[in-house]
Amino acid sequence: MTTQKSFRYYDLVMAAFVTVLICSNLIGPAKIAQVETPWLGMIHENLATFSFGAGVLFFPISYVFGDILTEVYGYARARKVIWAGFAGLVFASFMAAVVVALPPAPFWKHQGAYEIAFGTTWRIAGASMLAYFCGEFVNSYVLARMKILTAGRWLWTRTIGSTIFGEAVDSALFYPLALYGSGIIPDDKLPVVMLAQFVTKTMVEVVFTPVTYKLVAALKRAEHEDYYDRKTDFNPFTLKT
Repeated sequence: MTTQKSFRYYDLVMAAFVTVLICSNLIGPAKIAQVETPWLGMIHENLATFSFGAGVLFFPISYVFGDILTEVYGYARARKVIWAGFAGLVFASFMAAVVVALPPAPFWKHQGAYEIAFGTTWRIAGASMLAYFCGEFVNSYVLARMKILTAGRWLWTRTIGSTIFGEAVDSALFYPLALYGSGIIPDDKLPVVMLAQFVTKTMVEVVFTPVTYKLVAALKRAEHEDYYDRKTDFNPFTLKT
């Protein structure tokens, strides 16, 4: 009989992943931010300002933790964390729907603001969960495969390469499913928004690459683990390790 190896920091990385995921999905999307980009305005006047959902700045951090999990602990253990994040998103969406639907007390005058902040439609919530589920599994799968192909070298190629694939799937699924025909964003503008979000999320991963390197190295030393998924079952619907 074999015993499962225990890790000192696996649960902490899981908690960090799920926390960032839920916060970026609940807190960030309610605010649309805008920054001036005059250098892009020189190319086209419509690019002089850049509007984006504020959550885009923090959501890619969940991909950083996903990369760390797969790189250090392997795809199978990362798969459990992805499912934990999915369960957290489902519960958070359900809780938000229930709390928003509860009748407000007559003296509480903030129902409208609360609905704007937390009243995400089930179409958007469902699209978000599906996009996350597919994007995270693509990210983890690509990283695990690239680790074998590169024999564990060139970590940056895996973290950035897997993010490109994962974020591409996430953006390609979320925006059409959540917003096409909704009137929130004109349909002809969706490709531009999708591209902008994809580029922004990928750049966040690039910026965090030095941090990823340090965390991966520290965890590998502390856990005495550097997993290679040579015989892994990549089926996303099993929790076996």
